[in-house]
Amino acid sequence: MKQLLKNISPFNNRTEMPTSVFIIKKILAFWLCYIAGLFIAEGAVIILHFALGKNMLVGDVFDGQTIALITYYGYIIIAAVAVLYWKLIEKKPLSEMGLTKRFGNYFIGVLIGIFLLAVSVAFIVLTGNIEFQGVFKNANIPIIFLLFGGFVIQGATEEFLCRGIVLQTLKEKTSLPIAIAVSTIMFIIPHWSSLFAGEMIYGVIGVANLVLISIIFSLLTIRFKSIWAACGLHSFWNAILYSVFGLNLSGNDETVTAVFNMQSVGKNIWNGGEYGVEASIITTIVLTIAAASIWCDDQKRKVSK
Repeated sequence: MKQLLKNISPFNNRTEMPTSVFIIKKILAFWLCYIAGLFIAEGAVIILHFALGKNMLVGDVFDGQTIALITYYGYIIIAAVAVLYWKLIEKKPLSEMGLTKRFGNYFIGVLIGIFLLAVSVAFIVLTGNIEFQGVFKNANIPIIFLLFGGFVIQGATEEFLCRGIVLQTLKEKTSLPIAIAVSTIMFIIPHWSSLFAGEMIYGVIGVANLVLISIIFSLLTIRFKSIWAACGLHSFWNAILYSVFGLNLSGNDETVTAVFNMQSVGKNIWNGGEYGVEASIITTIVLTIAAASIWCDDQKRKVSK
């Protein structure tokens, strides 16, 4: 038992152990970084409230818009914890985490994300289940840009954890399908409560879509030998969905401000109901085709070499 505890402890960089034990170790490393980062970030928010004259004990807090910005920018603390963990505990160069010098791949991910989201939303609009109502009235451009910055941080942070700490280490010790599967499970769990806050059908489709997009993130990470493309896709999918199209982001139906005013028409499997287009069956089809295309292209490249 003592040896088992030493092996699964995320506070060392031991690798000589059974594969199943190593997987548990990396799952614990994920949660260590995630929870430690959240704890520090929450403490910083509390201090910030009191420093600016707010008394949270009596419900005196920032408005929703400010809280949203603080939340997204607060992810930088979780990202910092992940990087420190990699450097101090894993004792590996950041390039092995996927933070390589190939930053240009980030923009490839951005283009892929915009394309996949635009196609998904366009087809839902064509079915009549999302209505385009023109430009968002009184759009707050500075806030839109600030939110974009927040989404850049938030999306990258989730990739640091899932595709960096989990996928990059597991693919060296386990088979690639297992590494992708474990990183996908870690990606889904933090979204679980919002997925099933509404009707079951939207939660089921939402999970399927998270699995598909996570597979795409993983395939891009492996294809480009860095996590930058996954970071770009992840961040700009969220930013465009919420701050440009003005649609639900992972069940958050309160759009602070956006460029366009687009509204779901009713609740059904075409528009994803209360969870939004990320629980749409049309998004499922688009992501399935995208994942299959990337995988097939990779297989062709391997054969041609």
